[in-house]
Amino acid sequence: MNLDLFFDSAYLPYAALGALLVGLSKGGLPSTGTLAVPILSLVMSPIKAATLLLPIYVISDAVGVWLYRRNFSLWNLKVLIPAGVFGVFVGWLTASMIPEQMVTLLIGVIGVAFCLNTWLRKKPAGVPKPPTLVLGLFWGTLSGFTSFISHAGAPPYQVYVLPQQLSKTVFAGTSTLVFAAINFAKILPYQNLRPYDMAGMLDALVLIPFAIGGTFLGAVLTKRIPDVLFFRLIQIGLFAISLKLIWTARDVIYF
Repeated sequence: MNLDLFFDSAYLPYAALGALLVGLSKGGLPSTGTLAVPILSLVMSPIKAATLLLPIYVISDAVGVWLYRRNFSLWNLKVLIPAGVFGVFVGWLTASMIPEQMVTLLIGVIGVAFCLNTWLRKKPAGVPKPPTLVLGLFWGTLSGFTSFISHAGAPPYQVYVLPQQLSKTVFAGTSTLVFAAINFAKILPYQNLRPYDMAGMLDALVLIPFAIGGTFLGAVLTKRIPDVLFFRLIQIGLFAISLKLIWTARDVIYF
């Protein structure tokens, strides 16, 4: 894609919004980043969108890691980072065999099921669910796998972490550090499967200011939004994103 096309008025708003959403997710609002690929897919192929956004994710990760360097759950990092990197490896090995729409559908169904279960199930208020190794390895691997396929690792991650009822800053910091490691692990596999060219790197370079601005904005919003509202917004965002993913993959259902 050349820069004349990139700065076309029909394209730039989608690309800038996608980069801003990535930045917001790294600043502490993780559900927002999952919308980036679907939005960019309105003006380009999903594969091109995922490839374009990876450098944006990596650069935003660097800012997010610095912002949340003191706020994280060490137990979750020890389990989810190795599992997520393993999920990236699985995604690399199976990328040519698993239809992207099938993975998209799976992510959407998981997210919707989790939200409905959270909202409809009666449970004692304020009782966090302790993390477990087996579930952490499973959901961490699935997060890495789905993140590799379409940068949609947030729904499986949230299914595992949200029930722990971490504080919002620890939740945001843990999310940022886990996906920073996952995105870094994706660099070589992406280059192997979807090689970058100079035009693609220039496109990503133009979007960096939007992503960095979104990262700082996300951090500010995370600190100012009350805890209950913060997690409810994440759940609503997860539900909306999951419905969007199911709609995107509807051809698999009809088939």
